[in-house]
Amino acid sequence: MERLFCSARCLILLSGLVVFGTASLTAQQPAPRAPSSQQGIYLVFPFENAGSSPRLDWLGEGLEELTIQRLSAAGEQVYSHAGRLAELERYGLPHNSKLSRATMLHAAEDLDADFVVFGKFTASGTSLTVECRILKVNPTRLLPPFRETGTLNALMDLNMRLVWRLLTAGDPHYPLSLAEFTKRQRPLRLDAFEHYVRGLLATEDDTRLRELREAARLEPEWPEPDFELAQVYFSRRDCNSALPWYARVPKSHDRYGEAVFATGVCQLLLGRPDRAEEVFTSLQEALRTNIVSGADLPEILNNLAIARARQGKVPAAQADLRRAAELDPDEDDYEFNLGLFALQANDAAAAVGYFREAAEREPDNPEDRAMLISSLEKAGKKSEADQERETATETFGPNGLPVIRLDAKNEFVTKLNRIKTELDVTALRAGLESPNPAASAATDESSDTPASHIRRARQELSAGQVDAAEKDFHAALAGDPRSAAAHLGMGEIDRRRGKLEDAVKELQASLEARDSAVVRTMLAKIYLEQKKPDLARTEVERALKLAPNYAEAKQLLEHLQNSKSSNKKPGAAQ
Repeated sequence: MERLFCSARCLILLSGLVVFGTASLTAQQPAPRAPSSQQGIYLVFPFENAGSSPRLDWLGEGLEELTIQRLSAAGEQVYSHAGRLAELERYGLPHNSKLSRATMLHAAEDLDADFVVFGKFTASGTSLTVECRILKVNPTRLLPPFRETGTLNALMDLNMRLVWRLLTAGDPHYPLSLAEFTKRQRPLRLDAFEHYVRGLLATEDDTRLRELREAARLEPEWPEPDFELAQVYFSRRDCNSALPWYARVPKSHDRYGEAVFATGVCQLLLGRPDRAEEVFTSLQEALRTNIVSGADLPEILNNLAIARARQGKVPAAQADLRRAAELDPDEDDYEFNLGLFALQANDAAAAVGYFREAAEREPDNPEDRAMLISSLEKAGKKSEADQERETATETFGPNGLPVIRLDAKNEFVTKLNRIKTELDVTALRAGLESPNPAASAATDESSDTPASHIRRARQELSAGQVDAAEKDFHAALAGDPRSAAAHLGMGEIDRRRGKLEDAVKELQASLEARDSAVVRTMLAKIYLEQKKPDLARTEVERALKLAPNYAEAKQLLEHLQNSKSSNKKPGAAQ
């Protein structure tokens, strides 16, 4: 199930995992970086092909990727290419959509970015002209454009000058000269970069693999193709091919944490729970040590629990899963796995409670309902099982439930373990590329601006530090009483604590400051928890007016429609 708080938890977490290693991954020294020139986070969009040949379309996302890499290497905080794609995915927009400035600004507001970077390019013969613009988010201001012209073969140098001018335009006192800025950048062959971008844009795996392998061959020390190659193999569940490529991702890479996580998943899939436990334990400890004291991510805890359970460490596994369920109140997988563990321990009564909770968290999941029914039968509660089966038939149809056959030794349930294969899409794929997270944290700590309090609060909230997050959200509201982001954060805290009326008030305050499909969908879910389906429908319909393809809202509306249909009595007046 996709998380609802897509924008509320994006500014945090595993970019800081550059400081630890595991036995399965190699380390390299990061290149020296410049200190950040100003307080601000950049969100870069693809550059528009303004009349050039379609064969140069790859340059649109190529210039975006280059700009992100240059900014990050210069010490700036910038959302990754994957983060931008995740934000478009939230609104159901194709990755190649031509976006208006208003849409870019709205995405930046949701991601709490300070600067939007976009532009266009034209080519004539061998000549290439690139125009770049900066849109400041708060207060909204569009800076004048600046251009660079050169040959296509000199793209790397052209982009270098453009990004340096971007930084100096935003900060007249920017400390690096163009020569100093250039020294901090990784030299990169144009042909390798083109193969890499074409690989990212390819729609077929074979084409993607061919392009990425060529990029890796031409630039063997460049980790970007290595990570993407690993991801392609991982998506095929070809772990034997993926692991060597993940092992080439250095600790200095911004997606190193994802590489480690996927390595642990592969160890589970390959039947090596002891190695998986080692990887997930290292990842968990690094998170706790280097990001926020006491931090946990539910996906790591879930997979760590499965690794431990497969080695007979059931009490530790159960504790991990309970913590995961506490951190993510919308996810049904953790309660489902707890139910499986209870069945393996021959505690059918406990399993009933876990599967019932899973079914309540995700009412449209037939497997949750089927396991609830099977557990009720195993616990000797036949009448309750029959009632649940009747309700499930109304919801899913006569053949809508999967067949569950519990054996005496409960060996079947081990095949049902739900392994998390992605590490918090909202925190990583929309993750912030922070080249020096410790320094960034220190800077935030010394800053008392509402934005710094919100960013720190989000980090604390994702780590399960609810009290600390509440304090920072209150501090943000003291500085800006109409802060939509702070009210949104307080709404999540109130919901976690079961204070649904207070959560509704906070979310309504957030909407008064800034309308948002995400917030309206969240509000609709709370109304559902309060048994107010009409109010929930109103909010989700408003959300879909704002973002017609927002998947979370569409799924919720479908659930509301299915629930209304199943509640109709045969022969009742229509």
